[in-house]
Amino acid sequence: MLEGMREVSIQGDAIRLGQFLKLADVVGVGSEVKGLLAGGLVRVNGEVESRRGRQLVPGDEVVVPGERLRVG
Repeated sequence: MLEGMREVSIQGDAIRLGQFLKLADVVGVGSEVKGLLAGGLVRVNGEVESRRGRQLVPGDEVVVPGERLRVG
């Protein structure tokens, strides 16, 4: 079950999805991101995302198993 949304602050105007998941401590290394994406386990703004390089901007919402994140 998902609890409240956690905001993760970034520096700059945008960040790639893979970098964001590492920054948020969802994954430890980039190779873990590939597994989440390949399994269809990552949603960005409500849609399944498969691109590690997807650009995120403040306000975007990312959902991974057990956690809801907002780019801040």
